[in-house]
Amino acid sequence: MDFAFDSAVELAARIRRRKIRCIDLLEHYLDRVHRYNGDLNAICVFDLAAAKKRARAADKAVAKGAALGPLHGVPMTVKESFDVAGLPTTWGRPDMKKNIATSNAVAVDRLLAAGANVFGKTNVPVMLADWQTFNPVYGTTSNPWDHTRVPGGSSGGAAAALAAGLTGLEIGSDIGASIRDPAHYCGVYGHKPTYGVCASDGHRLPPFDTANDIGVIGPLARSAKDLEVALSAIVGTAGADAAGWQVTLPPAPRRTWKQWRVAVLTTAPTAPVDRAVQARIQAVAEFAASRGAKVSDKARPDIALAEAHRVFIHLLRSATSRSMTDEAFEHFATRAKRVNPAATDYVSWMLTGCTLSHRDWLLLDEARHRMMNAWADFFREWDVLLCPAAATTAFPHNQTGERWERMVMVNGKPQPSTTQMFWAGYSGLAHLPSTVAPAGLARDGLPVGVQIVGPKFGDYTCIAFAAMLEREFACFTPPPTYAG
Repeated sequence: MDFAFDSAVELAARIRRRKIRCIDLLEHYLDRVHRYNGDLNAICVFDLAAAKKRARAADKAVAKGAALGPLHGVPMTVKESFDVAGLPTTWGRPDMKKNIATSNAVAVDRLLAAGANVFGKTNVPVMLADWQTFNPVYGTTSNPWDHTRVPGGSSGGAAAALAAGLTGLEIGSDIGASIRDPAHYCGVYGHKPTYGVCASDGHRLPPFDTANDIGVIGPLARSAKDLEVALSAIVGTAGADAAGWQVTLPPAPRRTWKQWRVAVLTTAPTAPVDRAVQARIQAVAEFAASRGAKVSDKARPDIALAEAHRVFIHLLRSATSRSMTDEAFEHFATRAKRVNPAATDYVSWMLTGCTLSHRDWLLLDEARHRMMNAWADFFREWDVLLCPAAATTAFPHNQTGERWERMVMVNGKPQPSTTQMFWAGYSGLAHLPSTVAPAGLARDGLPVGVQIVGPKFGDYTCIAFAAMLEREFACFTPPPTYAG
């Protein structure tokens, strides 16, 4: 197999052992980009002169026997929405094509400090607001397992580039599964951190300086160990916050299979999951049980699933509403006045969520905190909860109409694509960490990822469980078209 599919940790080890030069590794990835990126359209912006300069400097450091960071010389890309000095940050919007960053995002600087070599940026949907990846600036990104299907979104270019062996590591963002569902669709690893543990400075839509509620930044990779190393590199506060407090995440637990307590939820009445996806989640649970783990398909936090979905959509749409124009907000406010308070459809929740009064937001936030307490109680008895990241495997490209009008087929029946956002919000609403790890292929030959939800600040617990599955159950597998 082409070593371009090695994990970032393995690539860094090759460099430290002087098995390959940093510049040669970069050129190898760039050759693959030249061969494969045209149809895939995963990487949309390049910074080759700077990357080659860094690669040569990295080789000199190796020759001198200098202390090397954990990602020394590893070529990587970052989601287009992260600022990289001198490069455009458009969020897929034509009116932002001239928005050239003057400095790096905090996370980009931290990855560079760990030795990574950023050579480009990966494609996103407009405003990072879709579970597929297309925009009028850079076009459409496809899934490397099947170009007729989506790679997910909004970190779709990131996951596609990793799966196709075009980059060594990635960083994305997640407010509504934007790390988790691309990892699931493309068969790679992704980690959504606990809210607030990674500074998102330099990953914000102008002119905003504050971070969004629920939204986080986090790594995507081809191995669980890479997630751990990348998260360790980017974790921490920045700016004024850094003067007063630091982030110390508990270390990964050292557990045998018999010491794990695992709850599993394969589907939900409020957001049904296709049986092909359920089967792979169930297979993970059965494997853990076969190794001696305590596994339950009945254990749940004391939270009404439909209520969790309602609160999430309202708070999600409230969080993203600040980017609306005044005209759009007034239009939504007018429509929201006509919404039946008892309505349970996505559009009604979206309209009321975008135009919440502050008092209504506070009441929803109170409901959220009661759910957070229920999760905390649950994790006193259980280590992780396994569940889907999405309702189906990667679905066909569909760029017609609004997201809530587009359907995905779940067990032979059409389901609005927005319904499956429940699987983003069930844990994301409560600011919990979760890791998506490969769980094998569904009967349609497409990847399925299992979402591993852990307690607040239990990021390394989620990743540790993913690492055990990687060693003994399923690991990253290159898409056949790109493995040669």
